[in-house]
Formats: sequence, C-alpha cells, structure tokens
Amino acid sequence: MSDKKGRRVLAVVNQKGGVGKTTTAVNLGTALAAVGRKVLVIDLDAQGNASTGLGLPSGDRGNTSYDVLTGALPLRNTIHETSVPGLHLCPASPDLSGVDLEIVENERRAHMLLDALAKDTGVSYDYVIIDCPPSLSLVTINAMTACHAVLVPLQCEFYALEGLSQLLRTIERVRGSLNPGLEVQGIVLTMYDARNRLSAQVAADVREHMGSMVYKTVIPRNVRISEAPSHGKPALLYDHACAGSQAYIQLASELLRRERDRIAA
Repeated sequence: MSDKKGRRVLAVVNQKGGVGKTTTAVNLGTALAAVGRKVLVIDLDAQGNASTGLGLPSGDRGNTSYDVLTGALPLRNTIHETSVPGLHLCPASPDLSGVDLEIVENERRAHMLLDALAKDTGVSYDYVIIDCPPSLSLVTINAMTACHAVLVPLQCEFYALEGLSQLLRTIERVRGSLNPGLEVQGIVLTMYDARNRLSAQVAADVREHMGSMVYKTVIPRNVRISEAPSHGKPALLYDHACAGSQAYIQLASELLRRERDRIAA
C-alpha cells in the first residue's frame, strides 16, 4: 500500500536505544536516493542524530518536526535539502522531548503527523522514512499511525527477542485502533559480529521465530559506520567501500525487491 500521493511511508522503530535506528534511517535513505528515488527523512528523535548525520547541525535547523507535530507549521516549511541528491530532511528539535504533554489534549494527538503528510509537501517523494525515538511514546505512535509499514532494526544481543515481542504487541494495538493497514515491512539484524557466537545464535533464533519477515541482509558492526555521523555524512558518503556501507546498499536493494513483490501480489 502507498498513499494517494504515491509515497511509501516507513517508520524505523524500536523502543530500545542503540540498536541502529538512526543509522538505518540515514543510510537506507541515502541508498534509495542513490538509485534515483526521491526520499524524505523525518527526524522525530529529540536527540536529532539523523539530522546531524545528514549534515545539519542543531544551530542551522530552523523549523523542525516539533513544529509539525504541534500543528504550528506545515511539513513543507521544515524541509531541507541534504548533500545527497534526491534526499531531503525534516530535522528534529530537543523540544520533541516534551511534545507528548503539549499535544495530549488534542483529539487528533495520534494523527498529527498523518495530517501533515496528507497536505502538500512541495516535492513528490517515493519514500518517506521516519526515524523514531527510542521509546513507545506518543511521538512513536504518531509515526506508526502515519506510516504504511514499520521497519525494525534489531541488535544481535541476548534480549533482542524479548524487546521485539513488546514492540509487535504495540504494533498490533496501533493496527487495531489507529491504522488498520499497518504492516511490518521487515526486521533488520544490526551490529552483527561474525566473531561472536552470541550474534550468530541470536540471528538464528530471530530467523526461526520470525521467518521471512527477517531481511537476508545483515548489518555488521563496523567502525566506519560509527565514525560517519561525526563528519556529518551518511556512511555511504564517508566510506562507500566499507562493509557497513555495502550492507546498506544490499538492504536497499532487498527492500526494493520486497516492495516490487508486494505490488505484484
């Protein structure tokens, strides 16, 4: 499913921090733009790491996704071009940390982002990728209400499946009450360390429980991916040849194949 504007809206969600949500949003968006897709990344995390990672420091952001969620501004008034052709950004603000309390009395509180996306964004996008905060807050609920599908980065660690179960229950609740068409687009295994037996065991367990929902592409633990944000660049621009960048190129290719299969089905 895509919306009336032909866009596919994906929310990158996991209530745990440090699992690769922002890295995935930034580099998947970059890889999709590199193959000619028009992409908008919406940064909904108060930390603003996706904004920094796409080269927009906090002092240069101006209007942000906070203004969108509070209804103060239309989305098109917050969008910046990035150094990646075809990739645009709606940046984040630290004010997002308190936005739940500001909109909780609004009867459309779970639909603020959906309503904003329904209006003219000024550019016709193929994909909108939403980078969510590490919590199941009202901000994240807005993202899941506005999106067609959820993409879940899952770190290869001991408690991975436990956290995933909680997230899947939340997705079911959102599907039941706010967004009947919500899908799980896929689960991406991140920070995989081939030298670590635990990584291999977790990956095997997740694949056993979740089957084809899990992407074949695995994102390795990679120093160059970690370094890239400090240079204000996606890893694909910072070091195109590194293992992490190549993995995100493969992930984008696999995502596009899944999207073609979905349309054909």
